[in-house]
Amino acid sequence: PIYCHLSAPEHRMGSNQSSEGKAQTPATVAAKPAAKPSAAKPTKKMDISGFSTNELLKELAYRVNCDEKKQTRAILVGPPGCGKGTQSPFIKKEYCVCHLATGDMLRAAVAAGTELGKRAKAKMNAGEMVDDEIVVGLVRESINKPNCRNGFVLDGFPRTMAQAKMLDQMLKKEGAKLDKVVEFKIDDEVVKERISGRWIHKASGRSYHTKFNPPKVAGVDDVTGEPLMQRRDDNINVIGARLEAFRRETNPVLDYYRARGLVSSINAVQSIPAVRGDLVAALGDAYKK
Repeated sequence: PIYCHLSAPEHRMGSNQSSEGKAQTPATVAAKPAAKPSAAKPTKKMDISGFSTNELLKELAYRVNCDEKKQTRAILVGPPGCGKGTQSPFIKKEYCVCHLATGDMLRAAVAAGTELGKRAKAKMNAGEMVDDEIVVGLVRESINKPNCRNGFVLDGFPRTMAQAKMLDQMLKKEGAKLDKVVEFKIDDEVVKERISGRWIHKASGRSYHTKFNPPKVAGVDDVTGEPLMQRRDDNINVIGARLEAFRRETNPVLDYYRARGLVSSINAVQSIPAVRGDLVAALGDAYKK
């Protein structure tokens, strides 16, 4: 296999040279106590044999490009079906940030059968909001991971005033601050129509719709060719309760951020390219000035 050595190369010196480059005589060598042998530090290696040259060059170019991007910490606010999931992969790539969708994290916990997942499952099936302590625990771990070093886009959090204040406290401890809150404005009836035809690629979070944003091949992800799935809580019988809970809990949060001058509202009923343009305008240029 081919290995990539991540440690710096060693600089070897001649046997008759000191660290300052001066010649040493036998007398001076004998006068100095023998140095204790130091344990060699292990070299970290990463097997890259499974990647093509083009793949490696693309990844390198992406990382170099990300170094030129500013840090961005933003929140996307909107009801289920408003289009946040459709726009998030683009924002993640364009701004080199991580996309943290609390819904996805909670569903992963449910699938894993953890204690938090079992408690979340009962709430989600009833169309209710998940308790703050469950959501906060997931978000706290995520924002400190390496893939969030350039910032993050929070999707579905915070939904309550308590969560918003908890987020403020977390960011303050990290010496960071929130840059922007983007509100996706959309009528409930439009949401209900979108939800009934929504399908997702579970691994990546890519979102499709049978009418508004269909995949190239029905039921199949455009990128991987893997099958799409429909979330169990994305049905007309549950969505009404979810929308009512969303409006009741989230409107005060928007007012809280609006008072700090952080909120930009965009029309989420437009075409996907139009919404994307408004979203980029709200977040600002991705590159450092």
